[in-house]
Amino acid sequence: MRANIFILERCLYGGANMHDLVEFGIDELGKRDIQYGDFRLSEINTEVINVKNGTVEAIKSSESKGYGIRVIDGGWGFASSANLTEQGIQKTIKRARKIAKASSKASEPIELKDIDIHQDSYTTPYKKDPFKVDLEEKLDYLMDVDEWMDIDEKIKVRKCNFNAWKTKKFFASTEGARIEQDLIKTGGGLSVNVSDGEDTQTRSYPNSFGGDFNSRGYEFFENLEILENAEETAQEGVDLLDAEQCPEGEMDIILNTNQLALQIHESCGHPTELDRALGTEASYAGTSFMTPDKLNDLRYGSNIVNIVSDPTAEGGLGTFGYDDEGVKARKVDLIKDGMFVGYQTSREGAAKVGSEISGSMRADGWKNLPLVRMTNINLEPGDWSKKEIIEETDKGIIFDGIKSWSIDDKRLNFQFGTEAGYLVEDGEVTELIKNPTYTGITYEFWRNCDAIAGKDEWVLHGVPNCGKGEPPQTMQVGHGCAPSRFRDIRVGVGKW
Repeated sequence: MRANIFILERCLYGGANMHDLVEFGIDELGKRDIQYGDFRLSEINTEVINVKNGTVEAIKSSESKGYGIRVIDGGWGFASSANLTEQGIQKTIKRARKIAKASSKASEPIELKDIDIHQDSYTTPYKKDPFKVDLEEKLDYLMDVDEWMDIDEKIKVRKCNFNAWKTKKFFASTEGARIEQDLIKTGGGLSVNVSDGEDTQTRSYPNSFGGDFNSRGYEFFENLEILENAEETAQEGVDLLDAEQCPEGEMDIILNTNQLALQIHESCGHPTELDRALGTEASYAGTSFMTPDKLNDLRYGSNIVNIVSDPTAEGGLGTFGYDDEGVKARKVDLIKDGMFVGYQTSREGAAKVGSEISGSMRADGWKNLPLVRMTNINLEPGDWSKKEIIEETDKGIIFDGIKSWSIDDKRLNFQFGTEAGYLVEDGEVTELIKNPTYTGITYEFWRNCDAIAGKDEWVLHGVPNCGKGEPPQTMQVGHGCAPSRFRDIRVGVGKW
């Protein structure tokens, strides 16, 4: 007799509902002689609206439904399907077991770290469902934004956009887990490309590459104040054409939250993914210098640097109730008082190295196998204010707006460039500069962090396009931080 313990609204699929399909799948897995099995069924909806130079460039709406099945039968096996019938589930289980048998020939015995087993539900806190807001209202808003950016003939390209995602996800395992989640994410932004025939510059708001995103409803998009910042952002783009070039040399730098979020992503988020540290994952971002022999022994940063993996952070793009292994979301230390103390892990990885389990396994849809992925990788706030940091900086640059980045395959040597810089001299911001860049080595850079702003200036940014895996998967992650200062950093493009 099947126990239906799911507690949210049922969704029908051609005569079968999601709950019954999941229970059927788990019953079928339970009949097989396997070490472990789980069943993950998802319905994913997306909406994208792009406006370019006063014209609607794209309106995209998509829906995807299907399931993925994992088994341990000597080795790992995974198979997925959009065939939402009992016959389809049986065939998919058969394929997953066949793959597991094949992979067992090259696998060591698999152990999963024990976890608490939950029967639960989770829903993103939100006020306005973005999919229920009239399309005309969204379009009118974006067209108004575009109009406010159209202030100078040197502005060659004006872009603004709105994005929303909604995922209904069901997870069940042969261990007894039954978890249902409704996740909503929203965001957008604007950008201008400017040119005077000799130079080209870009300026964005509230962040580069599409704006900012959050696990909230349409109210988050409304609160971004994109319209209110359109004209100022466009004007600064024009001003960059006449700005002085970034100076060359060694000086203090202050990273605004949008750029610091990328710094965290590239130099802490990726290298603390345990699969990279073990060398079992290298695509898109390489492996990691933060290998298990350095755990609890490597001084990663100064003693004010505390970085966590936190899928419970309110509003984070990497926020959820449970990961795709049924692990309950929880906050885990990665860097504590400057020391490297933890990894982002899977159940298998945590068992292998004896580390704390982080709840970091996620897939970007039902078609794909869960991987170790960043959640919200956050730099904890300090006790300064940005104003105090600037006032106590004799010579430095404030970096704002992601433009370019490069980091080696061990996550050690890097160079970053931002859209705009602001020269700081004798405790005051004196002028706008263009093409600002800085370079460093990860652990040396973070050891030079000597000031972090506090909670009032802490911002949780969303990154919707983190790539990893073969075949490639695109994941939504978050990074929270406050403006921070780093001492004696190389800036500019001079020869060293």
